[in-house]
Amino acid sequence: MIDFFALIFLGLVQGLTEFLPVSSSGHLVLLSKLFGLEDSLFVSIILHVATLLSVVFVLRKEVWGVVRHPFSPLGKNLIFATFPTCLIVLLIYPFVTEAFEGALLPLCFIITAVMLLVCDFYIKKRKVMCEGPISTKQALIMGTAQGFATLPGISRSGSTICAGIFARGNREEVAKFSFLMSLPIIVLSLILEICTLATSHAFPSVNMLGLIAAFFVAFFVGVFSIKFMISLTQKLNFRWFGFYLILLSVVTLFV
Repeated sequence: MIDFFALIFLGLVQGLTEFLPVSSSGHLVLLSKLFGLEDSLFVSIILHVATLLSVVFVLRKEVWGVVRHPFSPLGKNLIFATFPTCLIVLLIYPFVTEAFEGALLPLCFIITAVMLLVCDFYIKKRKVMCEGPISTKQALIMGTAQGFATLPGISRSGSTICAGIFARGNREEVAKFSFLMSLPIIVLSLILEICTLATSHAFPSVNMLGLIAAFFVAFFVGVFSIKFMISLTQKLNFRWFGFYLILLSVVTLFV
């Protein structure tokens, strides 16, 4: 059984790393190896629900608009972004299991670091600010980046935001769309995890008080992380995350 404080720690890590450009899955794989934390599918489901609600809360206006008008330009772009993500996940799925064992973690952390540093340099050299909502082309490009972020160590938020900026998207719109496009993927992941849990016929042994506390920690920290990332994307100061991931990649070589 995962104890109370370990659950709180996992909730904190999930809320922070799900939306910061450092890869939540990569951190959870690394922490499991470092501290021998038990991998609980049930805990993963609950914490994913918490971060899902974080996105819905912060971007409630946009989410409600899509619910009311699912075939609006934003709704269609979310569909366009989800399609390449699912296709790429199916293509690289044979590598995903190996990746979650930590074999590719140093390489994936480095890939994310290089991407963030290049994006930081690119936007500072570009003088013209792009305006307007996300286009279909930009949605497809961001959805493609999201597909590769299935591999732990490659940040979903980092890769999609950088892809949107390289595609000449407006920074604030790119950041918001990055978090909105995570909703269908989180929902699909939850459905898969729930099906896996249901077919295993194993009732999880979890400290329920700790799990409830971890849920709220993940939710509130997730809200903070989303708002921070939207603000950070407007300033585009990703280099410190890049340096951090380079250091983390070196650490994973010795774990």
